[in-house]
Amino acid sequence: MMEKSPVVKAGLGAHQGAIILIDKPRGPSSHQVAAWVREMTGISAVSHTGTLDPQVSGVLVILLGRAVRLTSILHHDEKEYVALMRLHGDVPHDELHQVITHFTGRIYQRPPKRSAVKRALRIREIHKIEILDQMGRLVLLKVTCDSGTYIRSLCHHIGLACGVGAAMVELRRTRSGPFRESECVTLHALRDAIERAKAGSDEDLHRIVRSPLDALEGFPRIFMKTTAADAICHGARLSCRGVIACDPFQMEELVIMMAGDDFIGIGEALVSSSRIVPGEKGLVVAPRLIMQDPGVYPSSWKTHERKREKS
Repeated sequence: MMEKSPVVKAGLGAHQGAIILIDKPRGPSSHQVAAWVREMTGISAVSHTGTLDPQVSGVLVILLGRAVRLTSILHHDEKEYVALMRLHGDVPHDELHQVITHFTGRIYQRPPKRSAVKRALRIREIHKIEILDQMGRLVLLKVTCDSGTYIRSLCHHIGLACGVGAAMVELRRTRSGPFRESECVTLHALRDAIERAKAGSDEDLHRIVRSPLDALEGFPRIFMKTTAADAICHGARLSCRGVIACDPFQMEELVIMMAGDDFIGIGEALVSSSRIVPGEKGLVVAPRLIMQDPGVYPSSWKTHERKREKS
């Protein structure tokens, strides 16, 4: 029998999956980095939450095991970058600052020619642009933006607006969703932690591997009775009768479904939280993504079905 990965042995990634934050170096593609993590951990299901071009470094969120199911949700997380831009002519600092203020908010972008995606016009939102430093024609920018924003195109358009032209020289992602570069580890550090875990010391690996819930910071939670959990795992909608408590949320908002400390899945709110009365009738959440296996919790809902059949 094949020996289990130390990540699985530690109980991380065996059920709801796990997250590893990699400080991607310049050179390899995001796909290659994910493949290396797959090889090191021995976990076959691996993905990431936002592609970085080969020459871009920084935060790459790697999802392992069942956490791969969160890819479509986490892919849209807000991103933060530090970019080095070279102006093709002299622009005074005050003038540059004035131009940059016009690039916050919703902007139109077309992916650059070197991009691997279709060059269709898209709308992205720039939440904040800050000039960190300027030395002549070299400008260091910090950009907070929607996922899928092309900083290379942004630099090019800033240069055009200044009347001199500009190009991106270097780029680093400093944040992806709630995760910052200070929380990341290098591929070498991950390899060392895995090797130490194989030798019987898994403390470093426990510090590196994160829960999928860490990526869902800010999502409202709804807590259900354990007797309702198995029905949800089979695709049933959560009713008020199965609710214990919940955070405030609005109708159609995504909510995290919990049974105690166990992450059951993510659902779409059918009503606002203000209309939920625990123990009463009425459907409140429709499951959209299940993280737990059916059969883990008692199937009391089947008992109710049998009672109805007898009656």
